[in-house]
Amino acid sequence: MKSFKKLALTAMMTGVLAFTAACGAQGTESSKDQAGAEAKQLQGEIKIDGSSTVFPIMEAVVEEYGMTQPGVKVSVSSSGTGGGFEAFIAGETELSNASRPIKDEEKAALEEEGIDYTEIQLAFDGLSVVVNKDNDWVDHLTIDELKKIWVEDGTVKKWSDIRPEWPEEEIKLYSPGTDSGTFDYFDEVILDGQPIVEKATLSEDDNTLVQGVQGGKYSIGYFGYAYYAENKDTLKIVPIDGGNGPVEPTNETIESGEYAPLSRPLFTYVKNSAIKDQEEVYDFMKFLLENAATLSEDVGYVQLPEEEYTKQLETLETLK
Repeated sequence: MKSFKKLALTAMMTGVLAFTAACGAQGTESSKDQAGAEAKQLQGEIKIDGSSTVFPIMEAVVEEYGMTQPGVKVSVSSSGTGGGFEAFIAGETELSNASRPIKDEEKAALEEEGIDYTEIQLAFDGLSVVVNKDNDWVDHLTIDELKKIWVEDGTVKKWSDIRPEWPEEEIKLYSPGTDSGTFDYFDEVILDGQPIVEKATLSEDDNTLVQGVQGGKYSIGYFGYAYYAENKDTLKIVPIDGGNGPVEPTNETIESGEYAPLSRPLFTYVKNSAIKDQEEVYDFMKFLLENAATLSEDVGYVQLPEEEYTKQLETLETLK
């Protein structure tokens, strides 16, 4: 299976990627699927929005799915987890990607609209803290030091404020925007609900954050592990000491939970009515769960245990 790393992570996150019929497949025509069996050719449209962190996984899935079902148009946007849920609640999408679990207020809004949904876990991510490649002073950061860097306290933050031996230079900060599930997660485990530094540059586009850290020696930022993995030659990862010594995010430390507290699951949410009433949505979800493990790894995330995908496939069958 081809790698999607370069394609997935250099695409503009705010754009809409639509994969449409290339072969003019019609109605009930059949073609060979990946297993060699005859596959009914479907028609339809599926709209997906949400997390920019989950975007690379979904983009790779949509690309592969388009090879087996070219008559199904699947569009993927990345307005952030919060923005995705807004569209989901408004009835504008069938799937909503999220880098955090759905909030109580979002659940209540969906209930008010009469929308039943199912949570699907896709992979694991290790939220990655990075600095400029020329930064030769940071060897690791503790949770308390992260808080000191990122929480607004009315002062201009300098590296020497974190450790006296570090440069007396202002820290340039790059963070996902407040509609991002990654921001929500960082807010929960690092900021602890306190305001983020006012001078921080916030963006829903993770590539903007990557470029910001790449462009300044005194910069620091954070985003999903896949974006670090794609740019590791031009960024420096920061091991995080969550209380048991510094740990660098890797596939192994993320999956084991050793990279704490910044390891987290990634999700998509699907409308139950779409699975039941739209054959193409059921078919896409089945394809997603059958291929999420491989494609998540392809774009730089960490797959779930195989039994988790199997369990979710069994749940999918009950929703038909």
